[in-house]
Amino acid sequence: MEHLVRKAITGDDDAFLQLMQIHRDVLYKTAFIYLKNEHDVLEALQEVTFRAYTKRHQVKEPSFFQTWLVRILLNYCMDTLKKQGNLFSLNEDVEKEQHSSNQDLMLALRELPSAQRELIHLKYFNDLKVSEIARRLQIPEGTVKSRLHHTLKKIRVFMGERGGDV
Repeated sequence: MEHLVRKAITGDDDAFLQLMQIHRDVLYKTAFIYLKNEHDVLEALQEVTFRAYTKRHQVKEPSFFQTWLVRILLNYCMDTLKKQGNLFSLNEDVEKEQHSSNQDLMLALRELPSAQRELIHLKYFNDLKVSEIARRLQIPEGTVKSRLHHTLKKIRVFMGERGGDV
C-alpha cells in the first residue's frame, strides 16, 4: 500500500481515490462515534477527502497515511462539535433515553481527552495491535500499553459512577 501512497503524494489522482476507498470504513466509523448522525458523518468524509487531497504532498511517511487521515478527521470532528456546542457536553437525547451500558460507554469515551479517545479507537474500534499503534503514533509499545491501561481505568471509574459495568 505504501507504493500507492507514494503515487498519490506525487499527484496520481486514481491512487488517491483508491486510498480514500480503502480507508473509508475506518474514517466513517470514527466520524460516526464523534458526530452521531449520518448527515454530519458524510459531510465530514467529504471535507476530509478535500483537505487530504489538497495537502497530500505534505505526507512525510507513507506508512502513516491512515493515521494522517484520521488526524485530519478528528480535527474536523472537534471543530464541528465546537461549532455545535456539543464538545464534551452531554447529548440531550442521551440524557432522555434509558442509560444502557453501550450509551454509558459512549459517554465515557466522549469525556476522554482526544489523545486517549484516539488510542481507544485505534485499539478497539480499528482492531490494531499495540505494536501497530506504537508504530503509527511513533511512541514505544510500553507507552501505548501504559496509556491504554490508564485510559481503561478512567473509563471503568466513569462507568462505575454511572452504574455501568466494563
